[in-house]
Amino acid sequence: MRKRKLGNNNLEVSAIGFGCMGLNFGYASSLTREEGINLIRAAVERGITFFDTAEVYGPFTNEEMVGEALRPVREQVVIATKFGFAIDPKTRENRSLDSRPEHIREVCDASLKRLGVDSIDLFYQHRVDPNVPIEDVAD
Repeated sequence: MRKRKLGNNNLEVSAIGFGCMGLNFGYASSLTREEGINLIRAAVERGITFFDTAEVYGPFTNEEMVGEALRPVREQVVIATKFGFAIDPKTRENRSLDSRPEHIREVCDASLKRLGVDSIDLFYQHRVDPNVPIEDVAD
């Protein structure tokens, strides 16, 4: 598998990445948790090292699935996840956009727990929140 460098920090990923959204969110049908985990692990066996998920996929359940699948190979893969929505943690209803810095920190902590990892390799804004200056988001 060919590799690519992202940015200036030598983050190296497979040329082909794995977008995890469709495993259990966004399409008419979903894989079971076991099927999703098996598919992700099969992708790793074939040389895929870049996996993209988000809190809004599920919501929350996609990160849990991705984390469980990749935990045994964590040192070999790059995990990307995203923030930017106001999702009610109880109802899981996506209420609106929210990229306030304090909310970004909350989402990061929750994503770390759901993924079961100590760090997120690439954490980025899913949708631009027109109510928060981009400089505040970047800070």
